[in-house]
Amino acid sequence: MRGALAAAPEKVRVLILCTGNSARSQMSAGFLQSWDTGLAVFSAGTNPSARVNPFGIQAMLDVGVDASNGYPKRADQFVGQPF
Repeated sequence: MRGALAAAPEKVRVLILCTGNSARSQMSAGFLQSWDTGLAVFSAGTNPSARVNPFGIQAMLDVGVDASNGYPKRADQFVGQPF
């Protein structure tokens, strides 16, 4: 069985950047990930908020995407990673 143990293809990595990483970037990442599971989607901000905006989480839930496990992340934690 030639190729039966071939490695799975690497996922394309996408980083969505913004300022606060509390709503739009979180929502964008959630939508993108839900549309294509072949992507590894991340979001971050240059000045992250203390928490994700609950209205953004609710808006996502309203359309069937659960983004409730997201949290604001600093953009600098992704420096040097391939995207």
